[in-house]
Amino acid sequence: MRADDDDHVDLCEVGARDGLQSEPRLWSVAERVELIDRLTGAGVTHLEAVSFVNPKRVPQMADAEAVMRRIARPAGVTIAGLALNLRGVERAIEAGVDELRVVVAASETFNQRNQGAAIEETLDAYAASVQRAADAGLRRAGIVSTVFGCPFEGHTAPDRVAHIAKRLADAGAQDIILADTIGAGVPNQVRDVLQVVRHALPDGIRLGCHFHNTRNTGFANASAALDQGVRLFDASVGGIGGCPFAPRATGNIASEDLCHMLRNMGFDVGLDLVQLIQTAQWAEQFFAAPLPGMVMKAGAFPEVVAARSI
Repeated sequence: MRADDDDHVDLCEVGARDGLQSEPRLWSVAERVELIDRLTGAGVTHLEAVSFVNPKRVPQMADAEAVMRRIARPAGVTIAGLALNLRGVERAIEAGVDELRVVVAASETFNQRNQGAAIEETLDAYAASVQRAADAGLRRAGIVSTVFGCPFEGHTAPDRVAHIAKRLADAGAQDIILADTIGAGVPNQVRDVLQVVRHALPDGIRLGCHFHNTRNTGFANASAALDQGVRLFDASVGGIGGCPFAPRATGNIASEDLCHMLRNMGFDVGLDLVQLIQTAQWAEQFFAAPLPGMVMKAGAFPEVVAARSI
């Protein structure tokens, strides 16, 4: 393992929120709590647990407060929650999250369908939300979705992404996460967009990425982002979920697959890979079809070789 600080990667586990919100089966509060507790038990220290949205629109995310009351809160673990308006932010603060996440699309059509408002209206509204979160002492992350392509508009211009990212940073976001909502990006596109966005942001803003493996480019894109200095990645245990508002857009990259890749590249992720794989295998029982994660099937290397030689 290389020793310099630049080799630590912050993996934010999003299976309990972004993963489950697109699944037809409604997980009970107890099941969601067990999933989260299994993940933190595997060493996950950054976890997107809930969203504070209208349960009529996203019933999978109902009872966020009940989930927050019941999960274990190990020392050093950052629990994030998503909110789309000021009421959601107030709920998040009252529920005791450590980090607020807000999301805006880089595609006007997608934002209208997802948020019910124009991009600039959404950004204006977030100014108050992010400030409220800052006043409450929460960490703030701004997610830009459809960065590498939109299911309705096609390619997304990097300058538009940079404009939105800067607006979020100016509002008080400390992390800017670029999301490939439909899995359209390729490595050179990732490199180019990151360079444009970084140039537009003030110093001190941390850039992160949220990739989908919909078209089998998610891990190549993660490697390209690593080469550009990104050290914050979202991933979902077992590869659960995608986006409920984008047609056929399932495909979160699997946390254990990303962890395995990063570890074997020499990066420090601070997770127990064996326990993470076991959590993915446990979660799979709740799904009608096998989860898309690969390492949960093939086993970690070289551990699998040692196990077979016993």
